[in-house]
Amino acid sequence: MGRFALLLLLAFASFQALCFAADDDTAFYDSFDEPFDGRWIVSDKDDYKGVWKHSKSEGHDDYGLLVSEKARKYAIVNELNEPVSLKDGSTVLQFETRFQNGLECGGAYLKYLRPQEAGWKAKLFDNESPYSIMFGPDKCGATNKVHFILKHKNPKSGEYVEHHLKYPPSVPSDKLTHVYTAILKPDNEVRILIDGEEKKKANFLSADDFEPPLIPAKTIPDPDDKKPEDWDERAKIPDPNAVKPDDWDEDAPMEIEDEEAVKPEGWLDDEPEEIDDPEATKPEDWDDEEDGEWEAPKIDNPKCETAPGCGEWKRPMKMNPAYKGKWSAPLIDNPNYKGIWKPQEIPNPDYFELDKPDFEPIAAVGIEIWTMQDGILFDNILIAKNDKVAESYRETTWKPKFEVEKEKQKAEDESTDSDGLSGVQVMHWQDYFVIVGMFLYLIQITL
Repeated sequence: MGRFALLLLLAFASFQALCFAADDDTAFYDSFDEPFDGRWIVSDKDDYKGVWKHSKSEGHDDYGLLVSEKARKYAIVNELNEPVSLKDGSTVLQFETRFQNGLECGGAYLKYLRPQEAGWKAKLFDNESPYSIMFGPDKCGATNKVHFILKHKNPKSGEYVEHHLKYPPSVPSDKLTHVYTAILKPDNEVRILIDGEEKKKANFLSADDFEPPLIPAKTIPDPDDKKPEDWDERAKIPDPNAVKPDDWDEDAPMEIEDEEAVKPEGWLDDEPEEIDDPEATKPEDWDDEEDGEWEAPKIDNPKCETAPGCGEWKRPMKMNPAYKGKWSAPLIDNPNYKGIWKPQEIPNPDYFELDKPDFEPIAAVGIEIWTMQDGILFDNILIAKNDKVAESYRETTWKPKFEVEKEKQKAEDESTDSDGLSGVQVMHWQDYFVIVGMFLYLIQITL
C-alpha cells in the first residue's frame, strides 16, 4: 500500500468517525486523538499507582490511552453526558486494545458503570464500584478469556449477582490491535465479536449460557432438612456370614527368596563395587586438624566392569505363591441400602420469572485493571445503538490500522526490511491533517 493511499484511507477514516460520532445512534465515542485530561478521571485510590499516558501506537501515529508501567493497578473513568439505557432496542459495546509488549498476566477489560446514585464517585473509582457490564480480555495462568459479565439485580432478594458468560472466546495472542464487540439484542441475545468475526452467541435467559443463570431454580434443597440417623447409604456391605478359610495365612510375605537361583559364574565376591581412586592425592593445603582425615574419592571398580557382579551375592526375590494378604469378607448387596440421601426440595424464595434482563443503565465507562505488562493501549471506545454503526467504525478506524500493523509484522517475521515496515512509512500527523483538511473543505463547499 502506497504512502499517499494510506494517508488518504486513514484521513477518510477520521472523517467517517467524526460523522458517526454525531450520529443519533452513537451514544458515546472516544478516539483519544486528543489528550484525555478533562474527559477521563484518574482514580485517587491508593492502590492504583499505574500511570496512564496519551501515546501513539507503535508503528503509526494513531493515539490511544496507554498503560505505561509494569506490575501496577490502574483505574480511570469517563462519565457519560447522559446514562445509556440498555432496555430498549440494541446496544453495542466496542473498543480496541493492543498488547504492544504481549500479555502474560493482566486484564484489558472495560467496566460499564451504573449511575453514581448506586454509590460510587469518579475520584474513588475502584474494583468495588458498581457496574452493569464488564467486557474484555483477561489472561493470566490458566485464565485466557474475553469476559462478558452482567451484574443483575434479583427482584426478590434485592441482591446484585455477577452472571458470567460460559465458554467465552480466547484472547488473541499477538501484538496487533484487535477490536472487541458485544452486541446486546432486544430478543435477549448477546453476540461477542473479535475483529468483526462472531466468536460467541448466547442467550441471557439460558441456563446453558450464563453461570449462575439469570433466572434462579424454582426449587432449592431444604437447608433445614436433616438426614435420618438410620439412613444407610452403603450400597455394598461385608458379608456377615463369611468366614476366613483355615488355610488363609495373613502373615505370609509378598516376596520370598528364589531358592532355584544360582550365583553367576565369575562373580567376584571379594571385590567391592567401588574403590579409592588410586590417582587421587591429598591437596597440599589440606589440614587434617581443620579439614579432618583426608580420604581419596571413590571410583567404580574396573574389575567389576567385565564381571557379572561384585561383592556379596544374594539370591533375588520372587513373588510368594502362597501370599494372600489380609483377609476380608466379600461384599454383598446391602439389604438396608436406601440410596444417597438428599434434602427435599422446597420452593426457592428468590425465584422469579423474567422475560428480559433488567439491565441497569450505563452512566460511565471505566478501566480498572491489574497487569504485569506495560504497553497496553486502549482506543476507539464506542457505545452505539446500532450494530451497523459499530461495523462502520471497525471498517474505518480499526481495519486500516490493523492492516498497517499486520504488514509491519509480516515484514519483521520475514526479516526483509530493517525498519519492519516493508515499504510502508510511518504516517506523520502534519500529512494526516492536510488530508483531513481537504475533506473538511470539500464538505464546506458542498453545504
